[in-house]
Parts: sequence; structure tokens; C-alpha cells
Amino acid sequence: MSTTMKSTIVALSVLAAGSAVAAQGFQPVSDRATFLQLMGDKNLSNRLYGVNLKVSPDGTIAGTGAGWDITGTWSWEGGYFCREMNWGGDPIAYNCQLVEANGPEMRFTTDQGAGESASFRLR
Repeated sequence: MSTTMKSTIVALSVLAAGSAVAAQGFQPVSDRATFLQLMGDKNLSNRLYGVNLKVSPDGTIAGTGAGWDITGTWSWEGGYFCREMNWGGDPIAYNCQLVEANGPEMRFTTDQGAGESASFRLR
């Protein structure tokens, strides 16, 4: 799959998720401990786009998206989930994201909450 196709899938995922203002009930996750408690031993899943990610307490990210391996690292900085990843050989640049939770749903909004959002279900 080309980089353009991967970018298109990511863009569609973000557009399908809607903006940070669109959905009611989401509450900001402001610290690493709360984030890890919410994650538990579950994965982040977006079945529509075939994304399944394990975000581990040791700072690693591993999973698949549209049939391609995804790897990366993450940290919690200044109230934001900061990550960089590699998807099927293509880098996904470092970005710090606002995380919000609503029951089993988690929403990540790029650029510290000012960018585009993607939603995942904890499974």
C-alpha cells in the first residue's frame, strides 16, 4: 500500500470521527495514570479502518492498520499523549494529542486538541 493510500485511510478515519466539539459526553484525560487505568489490558480498535493498537505502559505502541504493521513509542507530556509511529514502513510524525474518554470510547485529537480527531473503542 502506498504512502498516499495510507494517508487517505488516516484522513478518512479522522473525518469519520468528527470534530472534538461534535460529540457530547467525552471527558479529557489529563494524566498518564488515568490514561493507563482506562486502557487496562485492552487495545484501541477502529474496525471500520482495520486499526488495532496496543498502547503499553512501557511506552511502546504495536498493532496493525489496513493489514500493515504499526509500531511506535509514546509518552505523556504536559497533559497530552505524545507519540511517533511507523505504519508499514512509513513514518507518522511525532505529535502530542488531547485524549478524551467516554465509557469504552477514546478520542485522540492532534496538535494538543486543535487538530483532527480519531475515535477508537477499547476492546
